Amino acid sequence: MSKYRSFRGLLLSAAVTTALLGFAAAPAWTQVTQISVTVDENGNGTILGFVGLQNLPHSIIADPGPGGKSNVLAYDLLNPPNLVGGDVLLRETGDLSSDLIRFDTNGGAGRLFFYSDLDEGVVALADIGLPTGRNTNLITINEVLLPSGAFGAIYTPTSGQPGFVAGAAAPVVYTFISDTAAPEPASYLLVLPAIIAVIYRKRRSMGAHA
Repeated sequence: MSKYRSFRGLLLSAAVTTALLGFAAAPAWTQVTQISVTVDENGNGTILGFVGLQNLPHSIIADPGPGGKSNVLAYDLLNPPNLVGGDVLLRETGDLSSDLIRFDTNGGAGRLFFYSDLDEGVVALADIGLPTGRNTNLITINEVLLPSGAFGAIYTPTSGQPGFVAGAAAPVVYTFISDTAAPEPASYLLVLPAIIAVIYRKRRSMGAHA
């Protein structure tokens, strides 16, 4: 191999290395258009933002808010700047309240408390019933069928609403997963006609072969 070719190869390697290092050093936040927070009733929480995907620590602690209980599932939101406190009430079909998400800023903390009702017994960490009081900053949203197949809600707070992070450089979007097991009663109504049709066809087929 000639010295010229060897030198050219070194230059090419150096150029590629510089380009790779420059790309790796480019700030990840330049491509972030929103911060996504996902939490469920069993202590599974993540945040996807400027530093990539992170797990949110959780614990069972006392809620200092209105009517708060002593054994509530709480997520550490990793010090969100200027978090707005308050309650988000999740409503099922028929105006029934099934879950309450509480954003807590007491003592400068940034926490999310997850309360769930006891209609189906205790099957998740959040199943302790709802708090007996409410924050004055309160918003109610409907539960829906999420793209993942679970039930819950996708919530993007605006300025002043519970969970809004005034100091965030991108909008914060929350996904609350309230039920990963069984659909709400209203969902059964959507599939009931199909079930009846299958049963009807099966009975006709059995009758034809009799």
